Amino acid sequence: MERMKASKIQSAVEAILFAAGEPVELQKIASVFDIEPELADRILYNLAAELDERKSGICLLKLGDKYQLSSRTEYADIIRDFLELRKNTPLSQAAFEVLAVIAYNQPVTKSFVEQVRGVDCSGVIATLCQKKLIEERGRLDLPGRPLLYGTTPEFLRVFAISSLDELPPLPVNCDTENGEADSKQDDKSNDE
Repeated sequence: MERMKASKIQSAVEAILFAAGEPVELQKIASVFDIEPELADRILYNLAAELDERKSGICLLKLGDKYQLSSRTEYADIIRDFLELRKNTPLSQAAFEVLAVIAYNQPVTKSFVEQVRGVDCSGVIATLCQKKLIEERGRLDLPGRPLLYGTTPEFLRVFAISSLDELPPLPVNCDTENGEADSKQDDKSNDE
């Protein structure tokens, strides 16, 4: 392909992302235009900035090493009404808990998740797989060869993060701190 100007490549990348309708790898975009991935990344950054600057109804999402055009979240209700889509059923508290265990510890087995939560998680894991928020990541080399689960690019898209590094830090265990504080308080009252 003959050398194109960066502005022309940016327009072409926008068209590719629109037509693809799903996340596209940075390396694939770079190879189509025979440019370095760093240049492709800058072009995508400029495209995102341009969409933001003109307050476009669409935005560019970075999902790990992939990019996707998406409608802005503030227009979700209007789009649902127009397309007459029924709202997705929200995730249950149990589903959020299982998702958190998997996201922070992946890849993990179902038995690991059940050990952390203390209850059977078969149905919740099946639901999360169906919603494409988690996926099978192979098998553990142990008797029975249990399945390993991890999050998907859809998980990143749904939670509007580019990588798992953007997950908030886990909270400090408050029970331990309160327990220590309570026992210190008890010691003080016994001294009096």
